[in-house]
Order: sequence, then structure tokens, then C-alpha cells
Amino acid sequence: MKEFLSYVRPYKKEAFLAIFCILSETVFELVIPLVMASIVDVGVANADTHYILMKGAQMLLFALIALGLGIGSSIYSAKCSQGVGAELRKAEFARLQQFSFANTDHFSSASLVTRLTSDVTTIQNALAGGMRPGFRSPVMMITAMTASFLINARLALVFLVAAPVLAVILFIIISHVRPMYTVMQGAIDKVNRIIQENLTAVRVVKSYVRGDYEKEKFDEVNDNLQTASESAFRTATLNMPAMQFIMYSTILAILWFGGNLLTVGGMKVGELTGFLSYVLQVLNSLMMFSNAFLMVTRAMGSWKRISEVMDEQIDIGEERAGDIEVRHGDIVFDHVSFKYNKDAAENVLTDISLHIEAGQTIGIIGQTGAAKSTLVQLIPRLYEAVEGTVYVDGHPVWEYPLEGLRDSIAMVLQKNTLFSGTVKDNLKWGNENATDEQIDEACRLACVDEFIGRLENGYDTEMGQGGVNVSGGQKQRLCIARAILKEPKVLILDDSTSAVDTATEGKIREGLAKSLPDTTKIIIAQRITSVMDADRIFILDDGRLVASGTHESLLASNAIYQDIYYSQQEGANL
Repeated sequence: MKEFLSYVRPYKKEAFLAIFCILSETVFELVIPLVMASIVDVGVANADTHYILMKGAQMLLFALIALGLGIGSSIYSAKCSQGVGAELRKAEFARLQQFSFANTDHFSSASLVTRLTSDVTTIQNALAGGMRPGFRSPVMMITAMTASFLINARLALVFLVAAPVLAVILFIIISHVRPMYTVMQGAIDKVNRIIQENLTAVRVVKSYVRGDYEKEKFDEVNDNLQTASESAFRTATLNMPAMQFIMYSTILAILWFGGNLLTVGGMKVGELTGFLSYVLQVLNSLMMFSNAFLMVTRAMGSWKRISEVMDEQIDIGEERAGDIEVRHGDIVFDHVSFKYNKDAAENVLTDISLHIEAGQTIGIIGQTGAAKSTLVQLIPRLYEAVEGTVYVDGHPVWEYPLEGLRDSIAMVLQKNTLFSGTVKDNLKWGNENATDEQIDEACRLACVDEFIGRLENGYDTEMGQGGVNVSGGQKQRLCIARAILKEPKVLILDDSTSAVDTATEGKIREGLAKSLPDTTKIIIAQRITSVMDADRIFILDDGRLVASGTHESLLASNAIYQDIYYSQQEGANL
């Protein structure tokens, strides 16, 4: 609760004003039955028209004030709830930016989207719709019950029977419905996952004519969501008939006993009328409170899911970081081992020791699944080595501030990503202050200039989501240009020219060698031609470094390298 209140604190003014309006409105509404009782017992009984009109005007005034306060409470409740929702989304998104790849792997992307959207909306709705009944109901109930006892204590004893029965029913309903809401949010995760997968892979789905299969998958998770929702809401709706049963039973009991009191002269008609008004207010307040409690119950399930994200232990921290920066790009792996799950039986990388001198061009090659990408992701601490140490410029990577370390390293990942916006917007991810001349030069080095003129608006062409309106090779070249603009100390190309023809790839390699002579360049590739001109080539096999050397030395002495080389030569000759 303390953690949640920290998100409410920036909107405490709106929360206070909402509560003030709610409580004040309640007071004015509670006064109205007293005025009504006096009209009946004094004005009507004495046929005093002036008294009736005066008290009637007073009731109207109180009603208008209550109306104004009700409007105010709605406005301030909405401002508070929307503000808290915005703070939650901001904090959760900021937390996600701190996640390492290992942290992100603990959640599915669809689940994270749900926790940022649907779960936050649930809390917003609980605040917006729950503040009024949550604060109004207890005050109204206590005040109305007190007034009821003042009017007729014997008749008010009916509440002492109705209230415990209602509390027990409400407890039973809530204890059953709370876990159902958590299951329902999990079902929403699965629906979002299927939608996300289908939209991302829509071309694959259509090319394999698997639309019907995807429909069946969606129908299954959609039916599960429907079933989970129906079960939760079916149980929650039992609250209303239970409340109505108690309410009408209470009213019948009061009319029965109140009628007897009227007969024997123990109660006036006006008192019974006012008493019934308070009874209705007590019962309505209980009904509102139970509905608010159900909203809070659902919000608590969503808050638990959000807390799981916020409480996720960040496994890559900066506790040991100092005020240093990467200056040269010299890299050393000292007996480094790694596995994605610390409880896993086998390492993904095992006892890797190598040295990459600043300014060198290094090739990394190996069979698919040899952990080449994992190796280079340890350099900017996207993952953390479980054994051994990675050094940059003689310092362990954990001595660098994360922002400074990663800012000195440019990575063109195996899976290329472009964002919505223009081509220029995407390029400026590398350097937001880049001039047009710098952009032109980076595009020339990455051979983007070969196709940029054919795009509809050149650099101002809008990219579709993920860059769907450019080819795979064009996307790779744009990502390389973006990395060049960063002017990094270390440039990592993770199979980033796989969709580019060999002639264009050769131009890119030549351009990088001439324009970035002092930058350490690490090239991961499947094609021998991509790395054969490198100063040194490392061969990985099943997560182990099995050989290193130049193209000529490896071709003369290493069986794995020979197999890859000759198989590709045979393919080229066909």
C-alpha cells in the first residue's frame, strides 16, 4: 500500500479535493431526510404552508449544493485516477528500460503489454469509480445508522442482524472472485500474444496459407478468456441479488415493526418516513461499498502483476561502476562462461579466453547455435557473464556506467529493427545531432545511397512499423548507417549483411575499413567471404572457442573452417 501511495502523491491535491467533495456531499444528503421529517411532522401536521415552503427551499438548496459537490468529486476523481495511471505506466516503462535481456526473458512481451495497458486501466477504473462509494459509503452508513438509532433505537436493531449476514456473503463472494480476476488477466496475456504473433508474422501466415490454423489458435485463447471472464463476472454479480435480498428483507422487517409501533403510538409517521430514508441510505451505501470492494479486489490482482514487474530484481547493476569511459576499444575475455538460466545444467558459453586489440577487425564464425551472438552481447552487458570477466580497455565491464559503456558500442543485431517515423528519424537514433552531411556520409558507407533516391520522399519517407516498406537488405543497410553515425569505439555487426549481395557487402566492408580505422570491428557471419579479410578470425563450436587465426592459417589447419569454406565454394560453383 505504501508503494502504491507513492504514485498517488503527485496528485494528492486532486485526491484530497475529491474526498472533501465526497464527504461534504454525503453530509448534505444526510441532512435532507431530517428536513423532510420536520416537514411532515411540523408543516403538514400543523398545516403551516410557510414552514413547508421554507423547509422545501432548504431541501432544494441542500440538493443543489450536493449536486455541485458530486460534480466536483467526479472531476477530481477522474484527474487523480488518470494521473495515477499515467505515473504507473511511466514508472513501469522506465523499469522495463532498466531490464537486461535476462530480466525481459522472465516475461512474455504480450504479458508486459497487458501489464502496461489493461492492468493499469483496471487500477484507474477502480480509483475513478471506487473513490466515491469507498469514502461516501462508510460515512453515510455510520451517520445514517446513528440517526436511525436516534429516531428509534428499538427499530434500528434490525441493522444488527442484517449487517453481519451481508458481511459474510460479501466475504464469500470476494474470496472466490479474487483469484478468478488474476486468471482472467492471464487469459488476456494469451490473447495479446496470439494477436502480436499473427500481426508480426502476417506474411508468413499468408504465404503458408495458415489463416485457418491461426483462427483456431485465436478462437481457443479467446474462448478461454470468455470462459474466465464469465466465471469471474458471474460470481461477482451474485453480489447484487444478495444485497437486494438483504435490503428488501430489512425494509419488510422495518415496515412490519414500524407499523406496529405506529399502531400503539410509539412512533410518528414522519419519524417512520425519515427512518425509512435512512434505512435506504444505509442499505444503498452497503451496496455501493460492496461494488467498490469488488473493483478494488480486481485492481489488487492487477497491482500484483504490475508489482512483479516493478519488483523484478535487475541482474545487471551499476553498484561497482566508476567514473570512467571507453577510449580505445581493446577487449579481453578472461575464462568467460555463460548460461541463460543460472540453474541450467550446461553452459551456453564455456571458458572463453580471447583478446581483441583496439582498431582490429575481427571475424567470428561457426555453425548455427554456436553462441556467436551471445558472446558479443556480453561486451555491452546485455547479459552478464556467470564466470570469468570481460574487460574493455583493461577495465572489467562492470566498472563502466552502463550508459557510457553501451554508448561507446554500436550493435547491428541479427534481427534488424526500424521504428515508425521517417528514414532520417531512424538514422538519427545513432546521433540525434547528426548533420545532413554526416547522414549522407554514413549512408554512402553503408551503401544506402544506392536506393535512398528511389524512396518516395527520400530521407523523409515514412517507415511502416518495423520498416515493412523496405526490403531486408535495405533495412540492414539502414541499420548499419545508423550504427556508423554513432561513431563508436566498438562496432559489432551480428550477421548484419546476410540479406545483402556479396558485391555490396564488399563495398560496405571497404568503406568501414577506410572511414573507421580506429574503431574495433567485430563481424559475425555465416559466409566466409564476410570475414576472410579480417585481422583475426575466431571459430566457435558448441559454445567453445576452438581456433583462431587468419583466413590462410585456418584454411590450412582447421577442419571446421575447411568444411565451412569448401561447402560454400561448392555452393558458389553450382
